[in-house]
Amino acid sequence: MTTRGQSRRIPETESRIDYVQTDGLAVMKMVKHCHEESTSNMEVAQGALLGLVVNNRLEITNCFPFPKNDETMDEEEYQLAMMRRLRRVNVDHFHVGWYQSADVGNFLSHPLLESQFHYQTSIEESVVVIYDTAKSARGFLTLKAYRLTPQAIQMYKEGEFTPDALRTLKIGYESLFVEVPIVIKNSNLTNIMMSELEEMIPEEEGTKYLDLGTATVLENQLRCLMDRVDELNQEAIKFNRHQHLVIRQQQDKNRLMQKRAQENAARAAKDEAPLPDDDINKLLRPLPVPPRLNPMIVAGQINTYSQHISQFCSQSLAKLYITQSLQNAKESKSTN
Repeated sequence: MTTRGQSRRIPETESRIDYVQTDGLAVMKMVKHCHEESTSNMEVAQGALLGLVVNNRLEITNCFPFPKNDETMDEEEYQLAMMRRLRRVNVDHFHVGWYQSADVGNFLSHPLLESQFHYQTSIEESVVVIYDTAKSARGFLTLKAYRLTPQAIQMYKEGEFTPDALRTLKIGYESLFVEVPIVIKNSNLTNIMMSELEEMIPEEEGTKYLDLGTATVLENQLRCLMDRVDELNQEAIKFNRHQHLVIRQQQDKNRLMQKRAQENAARAAKDEAPLPDDDINKLLRPLPVPPRLNPMIVAGQINTYSQHISQFCSQSLAKLYITQSLQNAKESKSTN
């Protein structure tokens, strides 16, 4: 996987996908699968996305879930069998990516990066669609599509996650993924049915605009943010400890080199051969640099939580001010 002997030049290829268009049927399948997994055993739901590429648009027309951990069933054989069956019934069977559920917006992880790297290197136009179950359960449909940036692909190809390598590639948590706009397309019959269903909704059920249902989601995000900050603090402590060890080792090496220089000067005065410095280098070998990929991922998670909390806080504060005004008006009217 590594290409250390090659140049670190990042390919200047831009994404050919401007936006993702998904059918309502595929969205409903993803929603159903993700909520079933989250309510039954709290596991992450994953599945394959099927469709085709039309000009600069990636169309997702169908999907199917990946099998659970089952030793009797091979995942690759299962996917091939599913695509063969879909092809027989004249359904789009081209693999264009995969989807995954996320709880409280927490989706950035090592497995996701590695999986999307393998998908995107084998299928150039592939995307990963993230569905947030917790946020959607409170009435906010959260469906986002992501692709790896050229810097992230180059980083995984080289397999070096040291600070110097990441600094050379100019990559950080904000440049790991690029979000691709996603739109949902329904057929005319589906739109007609949705219009009829909207008329069947009771009037009082569709006017709860001031519902403060975001409180539980906000609380969970704050708890997750605190955990990620603690984890990032531990990573910073490890890196600072490594720097202190490097400085101490360099001081010990300088001290030994000075001592060896004095010994060689004394031996030169006696017309003796100088002692080599190889034993000092063998004694004080370079300390391995801790990888910086995990801290970068944790920093990306903190950034995601911060954005979500900022969004929820602005919405909740606006609702609180509106309800306060209504409550004051109601109290003043009752007193009069």
